[in-house]
Amino acid sequence: MTDFSALIPAAWEVRDRAYAPYSKFHVGAALLGADGVVYRGCNVENLSFGLTICAERNAVAQAVAAGCREFTALVVVADTREPISPCGACRQVLAEFGDFPILMATREASEETTLGILLPRAKTGILDGV
Repeated sequence: MTDFSALIPAAWEVRDRAYAPYSKFHVGAALLGADGVVYRGCNVENLSFGLTICAERNAVAQAVAAGCREFTALVVVADTREPISPCGACRQVLAEFGDFPILMATREASEETTLGILLPRAKTGILDGV
């Protein structure tokens, strides 16, 4: 069982900084680097929704910019009825950095999984023949 206790409040805090004027859907993510640092990200919307940056990818970008490329856990939070999971694009970006535990949480409920369960065989076949 992964200890998410330091990540949960960090994810909620950064969620409050999300820029979501169109959807009003605020998401926060806290990514624990192998270096012990918590990297945080929130969603940043754009009028062209396809250009929106998800909280999870924002956290990855923060970590990589700081020089961290190994992660041990992720927490994703939102004020929804059920815990939300990373979107497909976020799953693929996260998979670039390995398989690790993920806690998806609301203020009342949570669900723990792994990236490997959310995106099985993420790298299988991609580099075949290269």
